[in-house]
Amino acid sequence: MTEYERGLVLFVREAKHNAYASGSGSKVEPSRPGAKDIPYANGEFAYLDSYYGELNFIGQEIVWRSGQAVWGMNYHGITTDPVPDFPEFLLAALRNAPAEAPYRGPESYTDGEFENFEYTCSWSGGFGNFAGQERIAYKGKEIYTLKFHGGRVDYA
Repeated sequence: MTEYERGLVLFVREAKHNAYASGSGSKVEPSRPGAKDIPYANGEFAYLDSYYGELNFIGQEIVWRSGQAVWGMNYHGITTDPVPDFPEFLLAALRNAPAEAPYRGPESYTDGEFENFEYTCSWSGGFGNFAGQERIAYKGKEIYTLKFHGGRVDYA
């Protein structure tokens, strides 16, 4: 992995941690009608998480370097049972994304504060081209699933 690629991976993790996963990311005027947009920027990189919906939702994350898109991820989530504390538990899992694969959360996550919840995430591929799925179970019953895919953006 090049120095640039390492910097990009670290920025994506930082951006996700400071945007939606923070639980208080700054929302701005939407770039598209009805969207919820949460931006983050640091140095030469800028990030935007733009999504629609709440219980069932779809969205896209894009990273720009010096104004040119260089990485992105699309996702679609379905909540079948919105139990209390579900959003807070999901945010806690997302804040624990692995440094080497900051797509969503870790492979497995539980938290004593949310004792009835279990988060799992699996993916294939690497940072340049990946696909995966995350799930949350509550008292052993799946209540949420999200599919995601994305990778590097290159130009001719």
